[in-house]
Amino acid sequence: MRNQLAYMIQVFVALTVGTLLGAGFGWIQDRARRCNEQLQMEGKLNSGWAVIPGSGARAAYLLIALVLVQFLCPILFLNGTQWWVSAGVVAGYGWLLFCQLRHRRAHGL
Repeated sequence: MRNQLAYMIQVFVALTVGTLLGAGFGWIQDRARRCNEQLQMEGKLNSGWAVIPGSGARAAYLLIALVLVQFLCPILFLNGTQWWVSAGVVAGYGWLLFCQLRHRRAHGL
């Protein structure tokens, strides 16, 4: 019983940390998208290639954050719970994408 409770807490924390990472990354991506749309509306963004260097840096920051979590909280990566962290990242980022899609459909964008 005690091991099951510990595992449930471990899974909950792993899922929460993953969700926070995914949502944080999604929020940063959304801010960058809005900034790029603003630059495009102002005529300061000449081509789509101008945004590529920033997107690579954001992806690198996500990977660095995942590595830091792996070293700072190694208990989240034992006994298969790393998949719960990954599921949290997907859920957090996916939720933000879903909200964007719902907003765009509601406003006909």
